[in-house]
Amino acid sequence: MRKLLLFVGLFTTTLAHTQSWKQQTEQADYVHRAIKKVTDVIVYDIYSPPVASRTYAYICTAAYECLVPGNEGYQSLAGQLHGLQPMPQPLPGRSCSYALAAVQAILTVGKTMVISEEKIDAFKEQLLQEFKNTGIDTASFNYSIAYGQKVAEHIIAWSAKDNYRESRSLPKYPVDENPATWRPTPPAYIKAVEPHWNSIRTFMIDSAAQFKPAPATAFSAKPGSAFYKQVMAVHDAVNNLTAEQSEIANFWDCNPFKMNVRGHVMYATKKISPNGHWINITRQACEKTKTSAIQSAEAYARLSIALADCFISCWDEKYRSRVVRPETYINQYIDTAWLPTLQTPPFPEYTSGHSVVSAAAAVILNQLFGEHFSYTDSTESEFGLLPRSFTSFEQAAKEAAISRFYGGIHYMNSINNGYEEGKNIGLFVAGRLRTRKNGMQTTTGN
Repeated sequence: MRKLLLFVGLFTTTLAHTQSWKQQTEQADYVHRAIKKVTDVIVYDIYSPPVASRTYAYICTAAYECLVPGNEGYQSLAGQLHGLQPMPQPLPGRSCSYALAAVQAILTVGKTMVISEEKIDAFKEQLLQEFKNTGIDTASFNYSIAYGQKVAEHIIAWSAKDNYRESRSLPKYPVDENPATWRPTPPAYIKAVEPHWNSIRTFMIDSAAQFKPAPATAFSAKPGSAFYKQVMAVHDAVNNLTAEQSEIANFWDCNPFKMNVRGHVMYATKKISPNGHWINITRQACEKTKTSAIQSAEAYARLSIALADCFISCWDEKYRSRVVRPETYINQYIDTAWLPTLQTPPFPEYTSGHSVVSAAAAVILNQLFGEHFSYTDSTESEFGLLPRSFTSFEQAAKEAAISRFYGGIHYMNSINNGYEEGKNIGLFVAGRLRTRKNGMQTTTGN
């Protein structure tokens, strides 16, 4: 009888210990922090918005796929995303921390897609120690790492076939003397960013041109023409900005590489990309609603996939229409001394990328958190800007879109048509991407 009691006691103690570390490790915060670290490195490495969107899509898919086997009711994205084959599965009966596996996958995939690998390594060492501190046994810890590594390698192999590497050697953007087409702008006159991004494999949309927007307004230098009027609208808006409009423009600037000129000195200011901004909004929504690790990974995956396809679609149109920026046109035909509120980004004007991705983001986040989700966005606080509060994701998306007009870098038809383009892509992804076996429900239960 004494031996039986001793056995029961040991079993109970072991079970309680196991449940303790599992409860401590299966936390969404680990996923949030791992993705935020990749964001920080993307900012540090000055990745362009399209390249950042690709990185987010792969690391967030990796995180989600690691967590699916440990969460009944969720299903893999294999077979839904172009080229993604069935994922490696954990071995039956093996004890695994799926959040730890997700962290391993996020940071392993992320490391292959950034320049500053050492920053990922240092953070990973710190985070893995935190997992060890939960009391997880060595066998479970090692297996969780091994499983996350298998998923990461699967995602990395998938990413290697998306034509990104091949697009690095394609011809440069042909700058010409045609006054209707985009050309590099002051102060750094940076060459065109990712002119062949439409050659990247899409994630869900059929092709880069599936959601081709309405044609841009025909170029004209003639006063009174439709094009001239839309340029003058930008010119006048910037010259008469209110304090609130200026604040909105700067809050949504999201220019990863702003060049500052002070006399003979030129230096860069690094900022978060539009993708990173919406990824961070997603984190804030998850933290407000206290979502689980799988729910958080689901939100990141659905958002990042939509945004990645948005950039492929938007960039397809940008380098098809090659529309000249307001700054170039105004300096040539209206006012040689005019400057936009924001620094003009180094790629063609039509359509507005921030409008496209913000519209899609609102659709995706509405589906997950509800259409009347209020929150305060503190994303830009680390860049010296005050938080802004919103009553819905759509309100934020529309503010992000109009910010480009206040910023003097986009025409209104580019903003309006870009918003419609992004909304359609968001609806497409939201309607077709299956993450729940029993159908999509809002994360908050609304």
